[in-house]
Amino acid sequence: MNSSDPDLPLTIQRFKFPIAWLGIELSAVSKREKLVSLLGGFISILFLILISEKSLHLPHATGLIASMGASAVLLFAVPHGQLSQPWPVLGGHCLAAFIGVTCAKWIGSSALAGACAVGLTIAVMHQLKCIHPPGGATALTAVLGGPAIHDLGYNFVFCPVFANCLVMLGAAVFFNSFFGWRRYPAAWNRPVAPPSATSPSHDEVIAALRELDSFVDISEDDLITLVGILRKK
Repeated sequence: MNSSDPDLPLTIQRFKFPIAWLGIELSAVSKREKLVSLLGGFISILFLILISEKSLHLPHATGLIASMGASAVLLFAVPHGQLSQPWPVLGGHCLAAFIGVTCAKWIGSSALAGACAVGLTIAVMHQLKCIHPPGGATALTAVLGGPAIHDLGYNFVFCPVFANCLVMLGAAVFFNSFFGWRRYPAAWNRPVAPPSATSPSHDEVIAALRELDSFVDISEDDLITLVGILRKK
């Protein structure tokens, strides 16, 4: 008996075989796509560092936030995911920065301020449909970033956070434009195949997601395209 035994329900397979508990999922990404993702992350962060130094004239301590490295992973490894789109990037980071600065100013305990900043950021991102995981790190940076960050006050929201976001989004649009299958944002991507008459409607997709009741990091267009490909098999 093995973990891919078709006679076992998926839930039982995952319960009986601990390797599935690690969250190792299917990945059919080509070597070419992996290389493109690597190059995109490299170029975007290099460009961001140069912009911070040469144009903003800011040291790394205040001109570049580490959470942009996490954003680079999403923008260049998962360019069509919901978490990677422009509004989640901008809203997630900037709202997180604002919440983080506010918590740092009004909550005396750094531990409590950091916890509140991250928790509130998650709630606000959910509510405003801009979930972007690196935003949690941005909120925490606003609280625990030290004197260089605290001295900026609410200016931290605009520079470096907002400025960093614009650079990263610009890099994502420019870099991914050279690859027809991964144009960014997702709305600009060329669909693999047009939706067929049997494709699920928007209302059906929403109903299915509500029934699942868990965030799914895939755009509606990509989901419909995937369904169409599977139905052809």
